[in-house]
Amino acid sequence: MARASAAAAPDYWDDACRHLGKRDRVMRKLIPKFGEARLQSRGDAFTTLARSIVGQQISVKAAQAVWDKFVAAIGTPSVRVSPGAVLEASTSILRAAGLSARKVEYLSDLARHFEDGRVHVKQWQQMDDEAIVDELVSIRGIGRWTAEMFLIFHLMRPDVLPLDDLGLLKGISVNYFSGEPVSRAEVREVGEAWSPFRSVATWYIWRSLDPLPVDY
Repeated sequence: MARASAAAAPDYWDDACRHLGKRDRVMRKLIPKFGEARLQSRGDAFTTLARSIVGQQISVKAAQAVWDKFVAAIGTPSVRVSPGAVLEASTSILRAAGLSARKVEYLSDLARHFEDGRVHVKQWQQMDDEAIVDELVSIRGIGRWTAEMFLIFHLMRPDVLPLDDLGLLKGISVNYFSGEPVSRAEVREVGEAWSPFRSVATWYIWRSLDPLPVDY
């Protein structure tokens, strides 16, 4: 996970902002605060998923430090890591980069899925969201939340509502319920007004907590 870099933004973004502004009073106030900021994608599927595994359960700063050591250890540019480079690296090299034994296993399994063609990267644009989630969660170390982040940040799908995301729960609590704890059912109900642009609304909810965009 890293601070957003120059990359393509979704072509639906302006339409989504107009839609959300009409349908939702919070969005009407929130969206103008962030000007021209947009969701951006790095554009490489394997690297995006590898970064998500490296960054699990550690801070953004720590994740970046481990990622930098990892890509240096396998000798590839940090913007694009190949499955082959991961599979060629020994466990000891990966562990020396600061990765836990479990994360080494997860990265290896991810690389094998890509190398063996068990993930259908070229078909993803034609597949629906749930079909892609099902394919991704079959990889060790990737759960539903990671798959949903991939849908939002890599494939830039417009209508994803990540109900397990702590930032979304907190942001809805702060912006809609005066800071009171919220249930998944309440999050889902708020999200109904955002459809078919729930990814965009979620992005603005995240920005309300942390104005600096993050990409995966």
